Amino acid sequence: MAAAVGNQAVGNQVVENQTVGNREASPTAADTPPPWDAATGKTVVIGCGNLLRGDDAVGPILVRHLWERGVGDDVVLVDGGTAGMDVAFKMRGARRVVIVDASSTGSEPGTVFEVPASELADVAEVEKYHSHAFRWDHALAFAHWLLGDDYPSDITVFLVEAADVSFGAELTPAVAASMERVIGYVEAIDGDRDRDGSDRG
Repeated sequence: MAAAVGNQAVGNQVVENQTVGNREASPTAADTPPPWDAATGKTVVIGCGNLLRGDDAVGPILVRHLWERGVGDDVVLVDGGTAGMDVAFKMRGARRVVIVDASSTGSEPGTVFEVPASELADVAEVEKYHSHAFRWDHALAFAHWLLGDDYPSDITVFLVEAADVSFGAELTPAVAASMERVIGYVEAIDGDRDRDGSDRG
C-alpha cells in the first residue's frame, strides 16, 4: 500500500455518530454514549464518510461489516458520521486507532493509501476546522489538542480512492474490493493484536 496521500478525503459527512462497540448494538441503531474510558487499552476502528454518497460511505460500511462478522472485546467500532468532534472523545486512552475514509486524489479508483502515525504529525491546526468539513485529519488534530496525554500514539489511517460519490450510489466494485482488504488488516489486529507479534499473549 502507498505510504501517504496528498489530498483531502471526498465529500461531506451527514450521518450521525454512533458507537457500535463489541456487538452490543447494531451500527444503525441509536445507542447510549459509552463512558469516557470505554476505549482505554483497546483498538478503536473509526469509519468516516457519508452513507448517502456512494464510495464516500466506505468507512461506515466497513464498520458495519466488521460488526456483522464479530470482533473481540478489545475492539471498539465507531461509525464516524458527521460528529467528528465526538469521534475525538472516543479515541481517549485507546491502545490503537484505525481510521478508514474515502479519498479523492486522482489515483486509480480503489487504491488504498496507508498513512502511519509517523506521518500524521503535520495535520493542520485545529482552529482552522468547522463542523461542516470535519474529516479524518480534522478529527486527529482536534483529538490531539483535546486529549493531551490520553491521545493514542498508535494511529493508522486507511484512505480508499473513490470513483463515484453521487447521491444514492452504492460502493463501486473497486472500492468494495479494497474495503475487504482493509477489513482483513483490521481482523488481523483483532486476532493477533500486532503484526510484529510484540503483543501476543
